Amino acid sequence: MIFKAIEYATKVHSGQYRKATRIPYIIHPLAVARILIEQESRTEVVCAGILHDTLEDTRATVEEIDLLFGKEVADLVQSVSEPNKSDHTWENRKSYTLKHLRSAPPETLLITLADKFDNIMSIRSDYDRMGETLWKRFNRPKEKQQWYYEALAILFSERMSHGGFAILARQFKTEVELVFKKA
Repeated sequence: MIFKAIEYATKVHSGQYRKATRIPYIIHPLAVARILIEQESRTEVVCAGILHDTLEDTRATVEEIDLLFGKEVADLVQSVSEPNKSDHTWENRKSYTLKHLRSAPPETLLITLADKFDNIMSIRSDYDRMGETLWKRFNRPKEKQQWYYEALAILFSERMSHGGFAILARQFKTEVELVFKKA
């Protein structure tokens, strides 16, 4: 099922690139999958990690994901997806995500943590190459990005305080500190 999810995500993300780069977008969901596999996540969780941006960024539907991968995967993908971007501001979407994660099930938290961990590692790598010009690629300035990532770091630290999840939450917090300390 993981290979089927990779094939599907590759198809629906075809032609997409990471923000302001020439890196094919599919690299990100695969990195999320790697993190989830390293956490010894169940197959359904790994598949949801691979598909985590399909509802937000492609024409994929929850019904199609349900049909192809089952209700559990579809529900997980839906649980990590933000509300419709055209209906909400960036600030409202991020506030919604933070509120949702305060009571979300552990697997939703883990997928989101893997997603945000890969994002912050990419930001740090790009910051090392680009410096302050990096922040121009985002729809919101550095200060807003800092607010969001620091709020996530606190939330993950509070809610994921056991086993390997705690280690991953600490690694995320360290990456956030490194990025915004440099900035």
